[in-house]
Amino acid sequence: MAIDYHSRLNQFISAASDKNTGLLIITDPVNIFYFTGFYADPHERYMSLVIDSAGESHLFVPALDRDAAVEKAKVDHIIPISDEEDPFDILGQHLEASVHTIGVEMNVMTVAHQNGIKSIYDTASFVDIQSEINALRVYKSRDEVEGLKKAVEIIEKVLDKGLETIERGMTEADLVAEFEYLMKKYGASGPSFSTMVLSGEKAALPHGNPDDTKLEDGDFLLIDFGVITYDRYCSDITRTFVIGEADEKQRKIYDIVRRSTQAGVDAVKAGVPLKAFDIAARNVIEEAGYGEYFNNRVGHGLGIEVHEAPSIHHLNEDIAKPGMVFTIEPGIYIPGYGGVRIEEEVYINEDGKAEVLTNYPRDLREIAL
Repeated sequence: MAIDYHSRLNQFISAASDKNTGLLIITDPVNIFYFTGFYADPHERYMSLVIDSAGESHLFVPALDRDAAVEKAKVDHIIPISDEEDPFDILGQHLEASVHTIGVEMNVMTVAHQNGIKSIYDTASFVDIQSEINALRVYKSRDEVEGLKKAVEIIEKVLDKGLETIERGMTEADLVAEFEYLMKKYGASGPSFSTMVLSGEKAALPHGNPDDTKLEDGDFLLIDFGVITYDRYCSDITRTFVIGEADEKQRKIYDIVRRSTQAGVDAVKAGVPLKAFDIAARNVIEEAGYGEYFNNRVGHGLGIEVHEAPSIHHLNEDIAKPGMVFTIEPGIYIPGYGGVRIEEEVYINEDGKAEVLTNYPRDLREIAL
């Protein structure tokens, strides 16, 4: 995939220039990947991307990741840090001596990291640079969209093949295991988040945890999952099924959610507030008398993380623009009964129109045990 990381970094430096920082320090591994093409999970070790006042980039990595960083990272300098070394001693040796203002991701930086930076620059103040990073990451190029589509292709194949494994006596956890095996088999790096397989009453839990609950006739079966590819693009899809034969109430609730999802997707276009997509989907559920059972936002951004900007909720006045990718995922969740969610991924293309990246059918499907 042809990504110009140098251009990305320059755009970021320009966007943050009005904050008059002496250093920009990025520590979120996903943001480091976004700007350099190199990804690693440092665990307890130190890793950061630092841009100095001259615009030069310094990637500080655990020594064991040095070779991988040399191969992948598009930066000016790579500085390894051995396990026995104090990372802030190493930073102090390679960075300028006097800095008054430092840009950091305030929702990422730990107190320990802040104290370490203060040991080098004791009078420096910190400013937040997260909004400047988000403002870049929210817009996807066509190349990035192709990466997202690859992640969709894999997860939809996993869903199709995984459903074939369902049999009597299977538990939610059993089905999770089947899905996650298939993710690897079909070319994913792994799940993009914890796979959710929720049946019966548990389908009313938007973020429930699969366990040894057995799949039973008459249950809703809600499956919410996705994969991350080796290029680090994510997918996220939800479909709800009925085990055995659906009754009249299940069909009614399912149809309301299906129409709500379609209304949300139909509302997507550039030039209108993001809240319009939530409101369009929510109105369908409210008009059907189930508004109290839909109490979360209708969607979230998607890219190299499964949750990123923008947030699609009914108070978001930000204007939708070409390049945005997000989910539309309304649901009805009735405590003690069950729930339905149907989720699509939508891209606002170069013409300002909606392209639905997900393809899996939305018609109600009954699954025989």
